[in-house]
Amino acid sequence: MDIQFYGAARVVTGSKHLIRTDSGKTILLDCGLFQGQLHNKDEMNYHFGFNPSEIDYVILSHAHIDHSGLLPRLVNQGFSGLIFATPATISLCEIMLMDSAFIQSEEVRFINKRRAKRNEELLEPLYDVEDVEKTLKLMVPVEYDETIKIEKGIYLTFTDAGHLLGSAAINLDISTKNRKKTKITFTGDIGRFNDQILRKPQPFRQCDVLICESTYGNRLHPTPPDIEKQLLHVIQETCVINKGKLIIPAFSVDRTQDLVYMLDKFANKGLLPAIKVYVDSPLSVKATAVIRKHEECYNNEFLEYLHFDSDPFGFKNLTYISDVNQSKLLNKLKEPCIIISASGMAEAGRVKHHIANNILNPKNTILIVGYCTPESLGGQLKAGSKQVRIFGEQYEVKCRVEKMDYFSAHADYMEILHYLKPQNPKKVKHVFLVHGEYEAQLSLQEKLEKVGFKNILIPSLGQLVSLD
Repeated sequence: MDIQFYGAARVVTGSKHLIRTDSGKTILLDCGLFQGQLHNKDEMNYHFGFNPSEIDYVILSHAHIDHSGLLPRLVNQGFSGLIFATPATISLCEIMLMDSAFIQSEEVRFINKRRAKRNEELLEPLYDVEDVEKTLKLMVPVEYDETIKIEKGIYLTFTDAGHLLGSAAINLDISTKNRKKTKITFTGDIGRFNDQILRKPQPFRQCDVLICESTYGNRLHPTPPDIEKQLLHVIQETCVINKGKLIIPAFSVDRTQDLVYMLDKFANKGLLPAIKVYVDSPLSVKATAVIRKHEECYNNEFLEYLHFDSDPFGFKNLTYISDVNQSKLLNKLKEPCIIISASGMAEAGRVKHHIANNILNPKNTILIVGYCTPESLGGQLKAGSKQVRIFGEQYEVKCRVEKMDYFSAHADYMEILHYLKPQNPKKVKHVFLVHGEYEAQLSLQEKLEKVGFKNILIPSLGQLVSLD
């Protein structure tokens, strides 16, 4: 049995890990889109490096596009097997993959205008709505902690990873030719232990092979008690004192709802200034409706809050916007306001337009509230770049840029170590660090070695490793 790493290898996006069993079955863990400004991103998204028609099964850790976003492309190129995921993940994929297809079509249309002027060959989207519909029909729901038999000698169990609604660690028990069982766990993305809405990451059974994310392998999040005070300070300074706009790039799922829930609590306590708050994202509107339906993912504190406030995602002066014309009108507003818009890395969607229209005004603030790949627009702003390129145009960064890493849905290195504490390191034969920048992975590798883990590999893109 072997495993080959076709994505999220020394980078954060494009999660794809292919297991080939002794019996010849092929299992793809995640099928994510490469994002950011990687120099060969388009090539890697159009070409998998393997034959999609030869994949037997896909097991999806969660619905974020860097983990699920190439599933319709996989189907488009010949995959016809089953896709296993939690019910909440499937619910989110129904809206997120459709949104991804729409965004890609719009971006290709925009790019093709320029290519046509240069007499260059026009591009085709990676996939379309029809491909998404075909993909959704292949999805099979599996509840948390339910063990299912995929086929003879292959068993699957999902455990809650606490990162996103429906996110899961993938636990596979695979029998080899000599009937020896190999226990493989892919953590997917590990969540926080003090998330406002979701349950904390749940422990998983002892494994032989561990594939572990490492996004924050060299970082610690700020302590939780400061976060509400910091957010209120940014709002007060931007919207009340400077009378400017606060632009918050936020992932449509979970991050947006985290922010709205926090603002809802401020409103109930009388702490929120009398300013307009806009959630400008059709996907966020749909995602909020999905999140309302999956109480199995809520933590106890959030369930208790529901007894006090039956609508934690709605308060006075909050407006959800889906219509594109209403979105455009926000850029003409002169009054102070808060605009929460996707995407979280500011790589696509309406938030790019809001940033472009507000970046030159020193009264305004862009607040980065989670992880951004270094190459992304959000990553560049977070790093303090004085100039950025948006829609092919160069912009000076004259507005303020603030960051609040606490909102990240990724565990930091202490939380990763805590999550892995139930494992006996001596029984783990292989550890693979994925989904992280190389510097973060090297740091986490050192920390894992200190607590007893051995044989830790940071695979490169395309690297093949035997698990025998």
